[in-house]
Amino acid sequence: MNENIIKRNELLATKVIKGLESRNMTGYYAADQKEALEKALELIPEGSTVTMGGAMSAHEIGLVQALKDGNYNFIDRDAMEDKRAAMLASYDADVFLSSVNSMTEDGQLVNIDGNANRVSAIAQGPKKVIFIVGMNKVCDDLDGAMKRARNVAAPINAQRFGLNTPCAKTGSCMDCKVPDTICCQFLITRYSKHPGRIHVILVNDCLGF
Repeated sequence: MNENIIKRNELLATKVIKGLESRNMTGYYAADQKEALEKALELIPEGSTVTMGGAMSAHEIGLVQALKDGNYNFIDRDAMEDKRAAMLASYDADVFLSSVNSMTEDGQLVNIDGNANRVSAIAQGPKKVIFIVGMNKVCDDLDGAMKRARNVAAPINAQRFGLNTPCAKTGSCMDCKVPDTICCQFLITRYSKHPGRIHVILVNDCLGF
């Protein structure tokens, strides 16, 4: 990665982490995927029950495989026949893994969901929530973060799941109300009532969508 981009990301991450701290959330900066994986595992005690939403970033840094291979009770929704049971288990988990569709420089997290299992677990339930966030998802402000979530993350995910939505065909949000829409619930996490619950690992890389 270009040295100027690295420096810019370091400076921006410092600003984002201060914003998170002002919102009762904890932020970390990882110089690469390896460092992000080490930090995530440091935050997850062995023996913990761990679940997750659809966080591609957690897969990309090797965290999901590390949990499967390690001494953890990892509830793999994709491997379970009863998907609802896996989703419900999230609410009583020790750790819930996620990413964000976007976030702001001052520390607000933006997520859009179709079934609400991910955003509801972020909002309440699991004892600890760990976000793996590539620096590509940091936006100037809330307006920019919402636009990124709706016009970048949502169309890519709709295409990835083979959904019949206008954004899957056009590449941008059409504010649709079709049966396949994944933009059903919008969650903006602007403050955490519970100290030590929300942790955000910012990664000096382009991760997820």
